[in-house]
Amino acid sequence: MAKKPIGTPIRRTDALAKASGAERYLSDIHFEGMLHARMVRSGIPRGTIKNISLPQLPEGYHFITYKDIPEGGKNELVMIKSDYRCFAEQDVRYVGETIGLLVGPDRTVLADLLEAVEITYDEGEAAVTIEEGLACKGGAFVGDNNLFCDFTIHKGEIDLVWEQADRVVEDEIVTGWQEHVHLETNAALAMPDGDKFVIYASAQCPFYVRKSIAGLLGRPYEDVIVRQTTTGGAFGGKEHFPDVLAGPLLVAANIVKRPIQLIFDRHEDGAYSVKRHPSRTRFKTALDKDGNILGMDIDVVYNAGGYESCSYVVLQRGVFHATGVYNIPVSRVRGRAVATNTFPSDAFRGFGAPQTLFAIETHMCHLAREMGLDPLVLKERYFLKKGDPTVTNGHIFEQVVLPEMLDQVKKASDYDRKASSFKRGSGKGIGLAFYNHGGAFTGNGEQMIIKAKARLHKRADGMVEILIGSTEMGQGLQTAFTKIVADTLEIDPSKVLYPNPDTSQVADSGPTVASRSTMIVGKILERAAQKMKEHWSEQEDFFTEDEYQHPEGHPWNQNTFQGDAYIAYGWGICAVEVEVDPLTREVVTKGIWSSHDIGVPIDELVVQGQINGGIIQSLGYAAMEKLDFHPKKGFKQIGLSDYIIPTSMDFPGQSWALVENPYPYGPSGAKGMGELVFNGASAAFVDAVSRAIDLDIDSIPIPPETITELMA
Repeated sequence: MAKKPIGTPIRRTDALAKASGAERYLSDIHFEGMLHARMVRSGIPRGTIKNISLPQLPEGYHFITYKDIPEGGKNELVMIKSDYRCFAEQDVRYVGETIGLLVGPDRTVLADLLEAVEITYDEGEAAVTIEEGLACKGGAFVGDNNLFCDFTIHKGEIDLVWEQADRVVEDEIVTGWQEHVHLETNAALAMPDGDKFVIYASAQCPFYVRKSIAGLLGRPYEDVIVRQTTTGGAFGGKEHFPDVLAGPLLVAANIVKRPIQLIFDRHEDGAYSVKRHPSRTRFKTALDKDGNILGMDIDVVYNAGGYESCSYVVLQRGVFHATGVYNIPVSRVRGRAVATNTFPSDAFRGFGAPQTLFAIETHMCHLAREMGLDPLVLKERYFLKKGDPTVTNGHIFEQVVLPEMLDQVKKASDYDRKASSFKRGSGKGIGLAFYNHGGAFTGNGEQMIIKAKARLHKRADGMVEILIGSTEMGQGLQTAFTKIVADTLEIDPSKVLYPNPDTSQVADSGPTVASRSTMIVGKILERAAQKMKEHWSEQEDFFTEDEYQHPEGHPWNQNTFQGDAYIAYGWGICAVEVEVDPLTREVVTKGIWSSHDIGVPIDELVVQGQINGGIIQSLGYAAMEKLDFHPKKGFKQIGLSDYIIPTSMDFPGQSWALVENPYPYGPSGAKGMGELVFNGASAAFVDAVSRAIDLDIDSIPIPPETITELMA
């Protein structure tokens, strides 16, 4: 019998446990003598703490602050940098900053105690918006300019372009916050274990948590063991934010010497957790007399909030995707992450790329409208091709199959007929968006920083264990890696085990982020399995390991951000058809069509789930997920009754397709795809609505009330 392609779907390895309710999440874990915790947080966006008045604490209850960090420990959470404090000390930077931790055996008593805590402040003037942060409203609180980072990349000489231009078109595109809404809220548990500590966490990156919090006690990393619990969704929201829970819990466990569990309720999770970075992208585009694009000067600013967290690397990806799938002859892109007195922004599916990809797609539509062209006509002229230079003066090394993908989407959606028959302003519109996503860490990050390893264990009973730090969080990774190993060893997938990682037992394969897991860690596992296969019959019980190998011929300068920022990209096209109600301005989506190049799919059913979910999440970002901010109180929409996300009733079924384009350095030719599928539907939706109402749209989200204001 012929071997089936690796993409042939199998039942997910976690399907039965999750569908039956047998799976145990962090809230299901209990230890004898376990205590509970509630966070005491800042109630103002900026100021100095004058006094903390506590109620009388019953016996067995504790209040933990920075003063409980032992000698030799540092009050910092080590993320990309070390600026994030575990506990506020004299000052606070945003509503919700952790001041202390109430710990005790009864959660009802803890809730009553929390209500009775009174904190007085000398309140300062807060900077909330990007503009207020840049203007240093209330005085700079990060450096002398409120900028966590500020860098510029050049492709050609933009100043020479202005001399050749017939005209210059300026544009400003804005995106808002977005809440992750992972089904399982944030949760962690800390407990002493002999002379070490164990952290149980609903988290994406157990080795990140260990690195971040060990210094609180002045301990080596190995003294803090992190065990990932089955994680009910993350989308980037559990990349660094678990540190913010685990750090105070570790300090408390060191004092109390008992297990302590902290679980956010849904409103707490909405009010006091990280979000997608709001953005403002400004374009100055030079055109010649024939309407050809000569160059773009692009200014990108992300609202980072009160601490840097991972904003520097999020901004890098945003800047490196600022010209999208287009070969713009000359460009200058400046990126800034500005500090504001808002909850710190952090990773979210797409990791900075969705903001600038939405911006470039929308800007190209605005340019086309000014020229009297269908946006597709303009966009096709500038599609990147194999060998073309990138925005960082690297090159595209792979065959770019956008034309083949476009044929699929146009035929499936009947784009040409609809685009010509749906007149602008008719209430009907069909939009198209093109997008890409660089796989894995930027530049030489995988080689110089992450240095991923993977380990396999063949047991005496013939079972094979995958021992890596990469985590399943609902995306299907356990199934994908099981298939890669089983396919390489030519054994049944049921013979492969992939437990949740324990940092004391597994190899550090790097964080589960950046669309790197399948194409990077999957390839390392494939090589480790090849080694195991060579010795399969020689030994009953043995281990094999392998590590990341960086392909030759891809230079990168981390100081200048020049060279090959990414070796391979995923590519996508999405079309969306809408009708706008002439009275209520409600938008009804009539059809969604997409095509993607993800190399070779490891499991087509998992891929379909990722495509459907990513596109719907992106449509929510554009259409309905409105998240307002009160300057003194924080986020306004903090529950699922007022923060509106899409359901199956809001959008129709999707038509999707793939163009296989094998990547030579990925397992079975696979590339990353988990973030790619988010990156374009928002722009396609806005393009469709813009055509339907015959107005340019320059910000998202656009719920009906916003459309009403635009049409007033």
